[in-house]
Amino acid sequence: MARNIEIKARIESIAGLLPRVAAIADKGPIEIAQDDTFFRCDSGRLKLRAFSETEGELIFYRRANQQGPKESFYVRTATSCPAALRETLGLACGVVGRVVKRRTLFLVGRTRVHLDRVEGLGDFMELEVVLDENEPAEAGVHEARDLMARLGIGPSQLIEGAYLDLLTQRAS
Repeated sequence: MARNIEIKARIESIAGLLPRVAAIADKGPIEIAQDDTFFRCDSGRLKLRAFSETEGELIFYRRANQQGPKESFYVRTATSCPAALRETLGLACGVVGRVVKRRTLFLVGRTRVHLDRVEGLGDFMELEVVLDENEPAEAGVHEARDLMARLGIGPSQLIEGAYLDLLTQRAS
């Protein structure tokens, strides 16, 4: 299973952070529309990410819900029929929620920097430091903390869970 070190932070605005990210990025910006449907799954999280009517990916992942850098294990499987797969998984597993966002992706070395505008929630930044197969997690944690400092992201901005959790909390 692939691994990365992740952080998710609430930001005041994408426009405010965009120049700082662009100044240190090796690649980007890449604009991506994402429609994520989450399904019941007892062993982690299972979501179908649709990019368009003919492009998507099924993603299974496990990570702790904690603030700060955390290790995430994941598997991604491409699909050319996201709507049909959403219907099948919904019937088989049950849908627990949906997250629609506009993502601006940058690459800073091996780290994916996401600037996300999430419908119903606002603006966020995610860092995903991709780890090599046998690399210790601490190397990615150090890299994530360094990037947070370079981008001016403080510990008080970090959030624990997924966007789905925030949307669920807002609805209750």
